[in-house]
Amino acid sequence: MAGLLKLDADNYETDPYLKEIRQAENYSWMDIVTIHKDKLPNYEEKIKTFYEEHLHLDDEIRYILDGSGYFDVRDKDDKWIRISMEKGDMITLPAGIYHRFTLDENNYVKAMRLFVGEPVWTPYNRPADDFPARKQYLKLLAAEAQ
Repeated sequence: MAGLLKLDADNYETDPYLKEIRQAENYSWMDIVTIHKDKLPNYEEKIKTFYEEHLHLDDEIRYILDGSGYFDVRDKDDKWIRISMEKGDMITLPAGIYHRFTLDENNYVKAMRLFVGEPVWTPYNRPADDFPARKQYLKLLAAEAQ
């Protein structure tokens, strides 16, 4: 399932704990995205894309620097779980997990995106059950349930 940490978003540029996480997990690539109608090109289209149920072939790591929103993920019974994300929260969504993202009533979030190596942005909309990443995730989920 998804992993969640709480960090010091006010000091992300100098936070030794964030540096330690990036080194330990080999998160070598990073950028910052602001999701707001005045800041994100093609805002309406992007919001719809983020909310479409999908998976990625790599882990998705997001660190909320400001604002808030929700990640929805599927549980072992394929039911939605809503994860509230706010300033300071870091989440890791494993490769192969179906998920979606939406803003809350504030319609604003600023997030750090982290990757191992070069970023791959490709979302695979459901159904995408034949990808090895999906099959591996289902095995992991089954093992945790035992």
